[in-house]
Amino acid sequence: MIGAILLTVAIIVFLVIFDWNWFRGPLGRFASAQLDREVVITGDLRVHPWSFSPKAEALGVRIAQPDWAAKADPKGSPPGTPMAKVDRIAVQIKLLPLLKGDVILPLLAIDRPDVRLLREPLGKANWTFGDPNAAKKPMKLPAIQHFVINDGQLRYQDQQRDIFFLGTVSSNEHATGDGRGKFVLEGKGQLNRAPFTAMVTGGPLLNISPNRPYPFDARVDAGSTHITAKGDITKPFNLGLFETQLSISGTDLNRLYALTGLALPNTPPYKISGHLSRKNERFDFKKLNGRIGDSDVSGDLFVLMGKERPYLEADLQSRRLDFDDLGSLVGAAPATGRGETASAGQKVEAGQRDATKRLLPDATLQVERVKAMDAKVKYRALAVNAPNLPLQKVRLDLTLEKGVLTLDPIAFTFSRGDLAGKVRLDANPKVPRTDLDMRLTNAKLEDFITIKTDGKPAIEGGVMARAKLTGYGNSVHRAASTANGQVTLVSPKGEIRQAFAELLGVNASKGLIMLLSKDTKETSVRCAVADFRVKDGIMTSNQIVADTGVVLAKGKGTIDLRNERMDLRIDGDSKKPRLVRLFVPITIRGPFLEPKIGLDTGAAVAQGGVAVALGTLLSPLAAILPFVTGGEAKDADCAGIVAEARSDGAPVKVAQTTPAKPKK
Repeated sequence: MIGAILLTVAIIVFLVIFDWNWFRGPLGRFASAQLDREVVITGDLRVHPWSFSPKAEALGVRIAQPDWAAKADPKGSPPGTPMAKVDRIAVQIKLLPLLKGDVILPLLAIDRPDVRLLREPLGKANWTFGDPNAAKKPMKLPAIQHFVINDGQLRYQDQQRDIFFLGTVSSNEHATGDGRGKFVLEGKGQLNRAPFTAMVTGGPLLNISPNRPYPFDARVDAGSTHITAKGDITKPFNLGLFETQLSISGTDLNRLYALTGLALPNTPPYKISGHLSRKNERFDFKKLNGRIGDSDVSGDLFVLMGKERPYLEADLQSRRLDFDDLGSLVGAAPATGRGETASAGQKVEAGQRDATKRLLPDATLQVERVKAMDAKVKYRALAVNAPNLPLQKVRLDLTLEKGVLTLDPIAFTFSRGDLAGKVRLDANPKVPRTDLDMRLTNAKLEDFITIKTDGKPAIEGGVMARAKLTGYGNSVHRAASTANGQVTLVSPKGEIRQAFAELLGVNASKGLIMLLSKDTKETSVRCAVADFRVKDGIMTSNQIVADTGVVLAKGKGTIDLRNERMDLRIDGDSKKPRLVRLFVPITIRGPFLEPKIGLDTGAAVAQGGVAVALGTLLSPLAAILPFVTGGEAKDADCAGIVAEARSDGAPVKVAQTTPAKPKK
């Protein structure tokens, strides 16, 4: 009995006078083996064991960078620069809850930490310890009843995502007006050279329990992006389990990449809210609701993390889509007129577009981002605001897997007819490849050519088309500039105001008089075909034919997708004898956004000159005779023309070319 008492006293005396610094070396070597890099304690190691909540302090803790870090970031991590250095770490633990398997820390204090986090381009990160190929798990911290960070410094560089943050981090509890404490965690600095602030607040930590949810509020401001959250950590502080009501707003969803790692599309300014929950590697964002540009959006989505690439799946819809908002997906600036929603940067882009008269967007595809995630998205627009198009609905199904983005289908429903097909973009080659196959079916010309006289369409009838193209480039404009393939448009039958038909042959004695007299007489369009082969971004006509009841018009020319210019010529030939028939072809030339319609005067000069031709209206009959046509033009072989176009891929049947019955 006396021996046991003496042994106990001896142990107590030993522990009281023992120099705990003796453990600095063994403890550092143990930590080094666990973290696979050198860990040293350069200051004192202090232990206070005489309590049911023993406390330990370590001064001057340094954690070295892994060997590869200095090569990956020589400026930020030169040789000898540690991954982390801390002036003081103090931790206290309750012993009795350990008997039930609960870890509760009455205190965790970190003084003046200086941490440098780095991820290199291939994804290797200096905060990953152990097997780098092991599945990544969310951070799990024990319940902490008093958490203090004093004067923290953080440098974060992600070379894979092209993200850089430099700032400060601190936390503490502050007394509130009612005498209760409030936990505050703050971070501020610059994220990619834009101001960044983050604040998380919650109730006092003193009574925290791992079995009781901990409520929190959070706000993040990163440049033009603003995030607010109000929710609960289900099991403090297991950050893999929480629920929160989330609101996000900003100038462009694409800018969330730095915060989330998700390659979201370019958009106009947005504001979205919903219920966000996390269960380990899965994030669910349900009852999503808000606006993107001038379009509403709602639906559900979820994200799976922890794999080689994040995976996003979404089911979204708009009750009413503002069509120009959709253009942002391919890099086009949204409309910036009165009542339109656009950011300051997008207004500048729109101004540049207007100044250069360019139609095809030249915004560069962020290839590495496309390859950094997988996705499956379904989107439906139930109504569409498109002032210049008879567009009613939009439907698209998107898949993104291993750097290959596919839209199948991408479909636009008009008041009459559909434009639908498939687009595939492969971002894996050095120069991305785009394949497009789109078909227009069952549409009506009068819905797109809205010229009317006395309330009646100037032209009407069915129209069908197909575009099958392959292009290379990291923007819409570059892909179009290298495109190869076929574009075909067919109008099998219809009707046109005769005055316009006469003008296809520049019949001054008939067409102009009919227009001036407001004559609304119509004539049939037996068929119209425009067929182009596309090579290296140049569309060259194989055949352009419009066969009406009074004029057979044939054309030729090119459309340059690279420079966005067209150069087309249409020669009309009357089917009936005309007293005055000017053989002056019509030309359509100039940029896509401002084409000029004119006359090829050189062609008329060969028959007496334009001035003489115009003078024939007042000249003797002998001067007019050279311009009289005998009406030798015959009906075009519409069935043959359409069959040829059909062989090139136009979605039209030969049986559809039956001539329209003339109106009585």
